[in-house]
Amino acid sequence: ALPRAALPSGRRHRPGGGRRAAMERGAAGPLPLSRLAEPLLRRLSELLDRAAPGKGWRDLAQRAGSRGTVRLSPLDLEQCSLQVLEPEGSPSWSLLKLLGDRGCTVMELAESLQALEHKEALRCLSHSGIKIVVQPDSQEVLSGQVVKLCCWATGHPFVHYQWFRQEKEVPHGNSPELVLSPVSVKDSGFYICRVNSESSFTFSRWARLEVCELQDTSHGDLVGLSENKLCICIQPQPQNLTVGDALVLECEAIGNPIPHYQWFRNGFPLANGSKNIYMVTHVDVEHQGTYWCHIFNDREDEDSRKVEVIIGKEFFSLMQVCSTGILSVLGMLSLQAQFSRCPSSTDKVALLIGNMSYWNHPQLKAPMVDVYELTSLLRQLDFKVVSLLDLTESEMRNAVDEFLLLLDEGVYGLFYYAGHGYENYGNSFMVPIDAPNPYRSANCLCVQNILRLMQEKETGLNVFLLDMCRKRNEYDDTILILDALKVTANIVFGYATCQGAEAFEIQQSGLANGIFMKFLKDRLLEDKKVTVLLDEVAEDMGKCPLTKGKQALEIRSSLSEKRALTDPIQQTTSSAESLARNLQWAKAHELPESMSLEFKCGVQIQLGFAAEFSNVMIIYTRIVKKPPDIAVCRAHVTDFPPDLDVDPKEANKGTPEETGSYLVSKDLPKHCLYTRLSLLQKLREHLIFTVCLHYEYSEIEDTMDESKEVSVGKPLIAKLGLHHGFKNKNCPQTCCMASYPFHNPIESRSEAAKYYIPSHCQPNSSPGVYHPNCTCSASITQPEACSCNGTFRILASRREVQNYSPAVEKSNVPVETTDDTVELEFFLSDSLSFSEQQ
Repeated sequence: ALPRAALPSGRRHRPGGGRRAAMERGAAGPLPLSRLAEPLLRRLSELLDRAAPGKGWRDLAQRAGSRGTVRLSPLDLEQCSLQVLEPEGSPSWSLLKLLGDRGCTVMELAESLQALEHKEALRCLSHSGIKIVVQPDSQEVLSGQVVKLCCWATGHPFVHYQWFRQEKEVPHGNSPELVLSPVSVKDSGFYICRVNSESSFTFSRWARLEVCELQDTSHGDLVGLSENKLCICIQPQPQNLTVGDALVLECEAIGNPIPHYQWFRNGFPLANGSKNIYMVTHVDVEHQGTYWCHIFNDREDEDSRKVEVIIGKEFFSLMQVCSTGILSVLGMLSLQAQFSRCPSSTDKVALLIGNMSYWNHPQLKAPMVDVYELTSLLRQLDFKVVSLLDLTESEMRNAVDEFLLLLDEGVYGLFYYAGHGYENYGNSFMVPIDAPNPYRSANCLCVQNILRLMQEKETGLNVFLLDMCRKRNEYDDTILILDALKVTANIVFGYATCQGAEAFEIQQSGLANGIFMKFLKDRLLEDKKVTVLLDEVAEDMGKCPLTKGKQALEIRSSLSEKRALTDPIQQTTSSAESLARNLQWAKAHELPESMSLEFKCGVQIQLGFAAEFSNVMIIYTRIVKKPPDIAVCRAHVTDFPPDLDVDPKEANKGTPEETGSYLVSKDLPKHCLYTRLSLLQKLREHLIFTVCLHYEYSEIEDTMDESKEVSVGKPLIAKLGLHHGFKNKNCPQTCCMASYPFHNPIESRSEAAKYYIPSHCQPNSSPGVYHPNCTCSASITQPEACSCNGTFRILASRREVQNYSPAVEKSNVPVETTDDTVELEFFLSDSLSFSEQQ
């Protein structure tokens, strides 16, 4: 039985939504068997030909004949059986054609198959007839309005509907239209409709319903509001602030489809202004200006009113109005001294690495979403963020070198890693995507060594967020002895799991976070000391039944001051180091400019570029001009450098999702062809590709071709040349040298690290690194299943699993496909499936 949910008070559903009514609306009369498509009949005949005893074609013929609606003689059955003598003959095919010719319907065939308990044939038959023709739309509405979610489907023999709010079945929600009247704030959430026919089913897309509550608004005030029209309910307000204050601008709109937001200042779009609330934690004079919000959906758009934000240059503006002398000069000096002691940074820099596509180890899914969401949050806190996916060993080392160049005295440095990892003798190691199987410390990067190099930069705060496993590597008995770290009171380690334990992600279709990031992202913007913030994340994780006894956040810190990620950036002077940092970061995030290509035939094509990560770029193309005498024209991009290894089958897709770009799809222009270029760090020369145009004139059948070569230089991280400056790994002097974990091509620090080989081990031909012999047991960990509120999920460990690839069976679990995938709660879907029929 499916889980039931109590009907919230005040909700009424459309009457007449029973199961029989849904059947009658979903079916358009009995469908003749003869009208089924030939591929489907072929598939059915294959299933019947190889069916188990009691479920084959003879049993079907006997069952169909016993119903009395179709007559089959012994001669008919003999003719069917003789088909086995034909080269590609099929008795079942012959029987199905015979039944169709004699008026058998799909419903009658389904009933016969049901009687035979041939579930596979039933699933094949019933799924073919289900087609959702109207999908539910995401909406944002006011409390008290009437909301209607629609899902219309066709199918044979019949279709049935069942609505769900997140993982809970909606009582009486078994009609195509789900009506909530009046809607309330507690009705907010994600809705989905399951459509089933006999033993098969399909799901609609997810629809997000956001219900806003306005104060001093009664239901009667909402009568005149249209259900679908875009309407701004909350306008931004002008503000008069002083330097260091927080700026918060809010704009709220309702509409169907759900509205999107873009904030502007002085006519220019704001980089982090895609939410209904725009916030700057500590304003400066540069934030002064005219602000407004552009609200839009697929049908219409509207601008909010424009408001002025004034920033006073004097922090203590109270002095201007304190003519009565209530505050003494000593009191003001005391306040100023207190303010001067507030922690601040000279800059904020973050390096985020997510490794998923391992060559010799299990693939991961969550690092892409984790890195993307953390990038977005850190940019709201004024961090300069470099976000990279799928780095090899040399690329990781060079990325760290570039990261160190961005650090300086007083800079806040944050390092995040999501991927496979392990911990030996108190040192944490990150596993590159090209690590061998098995890997050892010489193939990985040591986190503690990165910390030591960061300390040499005299940074103001060092934060490490490590979303990886910390189990011991049974193949690595090397003891890495590092130089002692400096005694600094500014180090924070946030480990996704405890020492000796594993970190997990949810392996399922669609997009999902790792367990750590799922809880971290909800608190990262809070203005709290870093350790306090992580403590609260740990408490949140501890309340989740999914991870109890499996994963718990561990915090290690030497932080003595009340430093937070929200601390302001205070640059006293524009030093040469600061200018160099800004230039280095800007160089790694420079996109090619959009361009227009004019072909000889008069067709004009626009090329645009968007960044998904620092090493992932989207190219989108569209035809913006076509002469009237050209009937058809098509364009595509091709001939990319071999360094990028672009699969032509994955290029020039109609939607960003088809290329694998799920995260930026809502920010890209519509009606284009999209190509995703990943691993830009491997680009050795300029990015040169070809734009091909194929067109046909109205009165000429032949297809004409033109092409143009386009060069866009080195985009994004390609400018930094992460593939350079690392010696050949096969050289024994390089892979075994003491400083190998952080080898710098300019300077080798022989004192940086030493390797200790336990006395019971026999060293091999490579000095300095111990490799255990082949008798060591393999480190194999199976994925763990967890039952959380009746829900079954697969938790995949971010630890090495030798030659293991998790197999996830396709279940009747809805897969999120809306533009709101990044904000979904991914712990919801699995309980929507049918229970096994007994």
